[in-house]
Amino acid sequence: MARGKFITLEGGEGAGKSTQCTALAAVLRDQGLEVLETREPGGSPGAEEIRELLVHGSAGRWDAQTEALLVFAARRDHFVTRIEPTLSRGAWVICDRFADSTYAYQGYGRELPLEPLRALYRFTIGERQPDLTLLFDLPVEIGLARAAGRRGAAERFESLTSVFHERVRQGFLAMAAAEPQRFAHIDATQPLEDVTLEVRRSVAARLGVPL
Repeated sequence: MARGKFITLEGGEGAGKSTQCTALAAVLRDQGLEVLETREPGGSPGAEEIRELLVHGSAGRWDAQTEALLVFAARRDHFVTRIEPTLSRGAWVICDRFADSTYAYQGYGRELPLEPLRALYRFTIGERQPDLTLLFDLPVEIGLARAAGRRGAAERFESLTSVFHERVRQGFLAMAAAEPQRFAHIDATQPLEDVTLEVRRSVAARLGVPL
């Protein structure tokens, strides 16, 4: 049986990833594909428990290294219990955030060196990489305003400074520039329907699915 495709959606706060994750899963199911729609941190029972530690509380609750270790502990459980079994049986996985968020937030944002984070990835996940990563990019101030309007109260990462979030954005852009074969850059400032159309076109072009 052919292995399923693994698509990740990345970007800063308020970029609209969750909305596009759901829309993409729906259109792929319309093509007769089995699709797992999931998220990080979280996505499995154990990882969701760790998520609660990561996204709530004060911005300074964890130092950068502790935060990174918690993220990778959650990712390991999510990957081995849900993502890999799903891909192995030929189904597709669409994940709202994956390892690139760790490199962007804990690496570029928290200013941890990237190589130890990459070593943690190899230790917990191995050499598997997403087949396609959709990067939803928009200016920091727009994203934070959207996020604040959506939730009404800031979570841990949303409450960090705009300087932090600009480092995160630039980190995502640097990774996309370094791996153009894996990343598709999506302008998230466009109207919702235009973003959705661009996502469909990118998936169709990169993965050969008629959407």
